[in-house]
Amino acid sequence: MKDEPIRTADFDYDLPPELIAQTPCLARGASRLLLVDGDDGTLADRRFSELVDLIPPADLLVLNSTKVRHARLLGQRGSGAPAEVLLIHPSTDDTWVAMGQPGSALKPGKRITLGEGFEIETVEILAGPNRRVRFHGGSAAEAMSRFGQLPLPPYIDRAPDLADEERYQTVYADRAASVAAPTAGLHFTTELLERLAARGVRIEYLDLEVGPGTFRPVEAPDPRDHPMHRESFDIPATLATGFAATRQAGGRIWAVGTTVVRALESAIQPDRTLRIGLQATDLLIVPGFEFRAVDRLITNFHLPRSTLLMLVSAFGGVATTRAAYRHAIAQRYRFYSYGDAMLIR
Repeated sequence: MKDEPIRTADFDYDLPPELIAQTPCLARGASRLLLVDGDDGTLADRRFSELVDLIPPADLLVLNSTKVRHARLLGQRGSGAPAEVLLIHPSTDDTWVAMGQPGSALKPGKRITLGEGFEIETVEILAGPNRRVRFHGGSAAEAMSRFGQLPLPPYIDRAPDLADEERYQTVYADRAASVAAPTAGLHFTTELLERLAARGVRIEYLDLEVGPGTFRPVEAPDPRDHPMHRESFDIPATLATGFAATRQAGGRIWAVGTTVVRALESAIQPDRTLRIGLQATDLLIVPGFEFRAVDRLITNFHLPRSTLLMLVSAFGGVATTRAAYRHAIAQRYRFYSYGDAMLIR
């Protein structure tokens, strides 16, 4: 039974289109940082490079080390008309779960040509916009290597360029498994991470496969009726050990991005330790959620009516988050994937 009503409309806001960052800032790490005090709602304008002075020694910083695949494939239908396929994750029998457009091009038995002798065939229609597809003429890995593009978010109104190859990946990106970047991590430089470590901050990583559901708006009037997307993640033993040691020493857990929050809050066990290994989560975090794993949050600014904005509102408080977004708009912060960041503590 649901408790207090939650309205999706309460997580809407108006954003001037020019504040949607279409390109990264000139230098990685040079973005702005809105410091939000979760206790009294105090706001302060800072630079992301100042983060090294904001995280106390012996606290734990957790980052998502996933890497973005070249999962966007452009091809042609039999008629010669264009078609697009976005690979989401491997399925069974050498097939992949994918989505694409137009939907009429992804009916069972139909093929999309990527290049001479290289085709994608739709095998099965799955739930929602998803399809199961099979490759002909080569593997999925070969297709992404030869024809794939970085799948920039839908609100970036341009094709990816050479700069995106570097800047739409974190400096610590490891295993290619995602269709979107863990964007809060895009602000970190190798130098900043080294300075944090030298200060005594413990740094650990997890791996969560960011899927296209991260961009899906909530359409249900009550967000708790939203069919939350499912994402796989892996908690290494080193993270679980560092988490336990930090907690025992009285330190705080800093999550870099909503993907880290979802993973940690899904993996936390009744004894307040982390479940190790490969897992999956469809956890929906909305106001009223009890956070048991995360104490501090570094995140970007998110889309209206999105589950990500609801998560941030649950963590920082609805009124405080609204005030922070109003301030960010008034002060001309850059929004979304290539935009600026906020820190809620």
